Amino acid sequence: MDEQRWTDPAEQEGDSVLDISLRPKRLADFVGQEAIKENLRVFITAARQRGEVLDHVLLHGPPGLGKTTLAQILATEMELEIRLTSGPAFTNAAELIALLSEQTDRRAIFIDEIHRLGRVIEEHLYPAMEDWRVELIIDKGPSARHFNLQLEPFTLIGATTRAGLITPAMRSRFGIVCHLDFYPPEDLATIVTRSAGLLGIDIDPAGALEIARRSRGTPRAANRLLRRVRDYAQVDGCQCIDRAAADSGLTRLGVDQVGLEPLDRRYLGLIIEHFGGGPVGVQNMSVSLGEETDTLEDVVEPFLIQSGLLKRTSRGREATPHAWRHLGLEPPLAGEEGQGSLL
Repeated sequence: MDEQRWTDPAEQEGDSVLDISLRPKRLADFVGQEAIKENLRVFITAARQRGEVLDHVLLHGPPGLGKTTLAQILATEMELEIRLTSGPAFTNAAELIALLSEQTDRRAIFIDEIHRLGRVIEEHLYPAMEDWRVELIIDKGPSARHFNLQLEPFTLIGATTRAGLITPAMRSRFGIVCHLDFYPPEDLATIVTRSAGLLGIDIDPAGALEIARRSRGTPRAANRLLRRVRDYAQVDGCQCIDRAAADSGLTRLGVDQVGLEPLDRRYLGLIIEHFGGGPVGVQNMSVSLGEETDTLEDVVEPFLIQSGLLKRTSRGREATPHAWRHLGLEPPLAGEEGQGSLL
């Protein structure tokens, strides 16, 4: 996939520096996810009153919703030093033991994409999470010696976009499990307004809401679109990003009123115009579009399904009546679906 995906929630080049500058530092500044915030506020207060570290936390949900930001906020609220790493970064158990045994009091360890930890490494993590100890093995074979290394209490914060791939044994060791949902446009508009203030951009409520509505419920995409709309507004001589300026910039980026990009519209158009609305297999769609099936399944289809534009069935993909109307076409009457091309 060569074309730029402005609303792709996965991190892209240039996002990291921006995310760091825009990330809230305290729970009170974190916008959205109200139920999760309220629960975490209670757990943090209770742990601090007891003088204990916070129980291990698992954050799961689609990319770009603020899992890393929330992990850093938890460490700040608990006054813990935090170490950031990821599941694929560990190639052997010794690397994990070295991280866990660092002589630091009151700390948090954040492991992103924790479902990608190797099984052997995961086994070493269990006693560390439960009993604050790890087993250290010196030498091999009959001369191997086993030592239990005692650890300082710590909080493990795991994040994943694929919660179903986490083993039950690992999941059961997290005392706090939080699922982050997509953000409604109102919350995203608040985030866009806050980011605009930090970046020195003038934006009115209507302009912020227009960007929010096209951001697929994802703060990372909203901040990325805000930067690009700022560029268009600056070149066009707009002093303040209003709804018209936001609409103009987003339209030129190819992001339509519900957040669909050119590949999304080609995908729906192909199902409707070439396959009569479906059902059609993903392999056929991959060949017809010249895209990998993984790209379609992981990047294109999730938002289309969430928006009610696409259905996955046992027979293949089907465009919903909402998809027909979004492309300016009249959906077929009941019983006429899949009757062939419209052309």
